[in-house]
Amino acid sequence: MSEDENLVEVKIGALIMDPNTNTPIVVLKGIDSETVLPIWVGAFEANAIALEVEKIIPQRPMTHDLLKNLVLECGLAGSRVIITDLLDNTFYASIELRDENGELVLLDARPSDAIALALRLDCPIYVRQKVLDLSATARQPEEGSEDDELGPMPDDWPELIG
Repeated sequence: MSEDENLVEVKIGALIMDPNTNTPIVVLKGIDSETVLPIWVGAFEANAIALEVEKIIPQRPMTHDLLKNLVLECGLAGSRVIITDLLDNTFYASIELRDENGELVLLDARPSDAIALALRLDCPIYVRQKVLDLSATARQPEEGSEDDELGPMPDDWPELIG
């Protein structure tokens, strides 16, 4: 089975606040499945994602807008973003770009940054099935931990994102 067969395409299902930690959560929802993956992110990254989801154009380019402009000016195009791993309650991602010859350019990234850039480059977002399997059994991060982490899956999750 190829790596691509282990990918689940997702979209932004919701951007909400965790009522317990007052931390933003990006909820990824499967396009062709019932997949739901919450990722706790930092406030700045949540804002960058929200601005693009709401199609709000800031007066000056924000960091992710600048990165998009740099990608395009260098002759690259967004191919896809993949949430690649979950280690010690921290998610990892890759941004796949293509140059003018179709050659792959791969960048390591935090999922929140990768998602913010994917929205700006209009490229698909995928999650490896392994990450979905791991997230179903992971525990809540400790108070004051880094962003792009996994938190608890509330019992009433469907009502939160309905």
